[in-house]
Amino acid sequence: REAPIPKMLAPCLLRRVVLTVPLVFVVALLLSEPVRSDQEVGTAIPAESRPCVDCHAFEFMQRALQDLKKTAYNLDTR
Repeated sequence: REAPIPKMLAPCLLRRVVLTVPLVFVVALLLSEPVRSDQEVGTAIPAESRPCVDCHAFEFMQRALQDLKKTAYNLDTR
């Protein structure tokens, strides 16, 4: 006669592994040090040569406005 304990033990262990592995992964991610972009040597672009965020936004809005004008003109000519 087999004991019913090993049959019940397998799903319990599986459930414990399924819950433990993601928990260990999350803890490892929280404890690991994040990689900073300033750690790479020679890849930093000096602030003087980078356009500011406002300049990027302005250029983007200018292009969008030009695209809208072209679309409106194309619709008018049809």
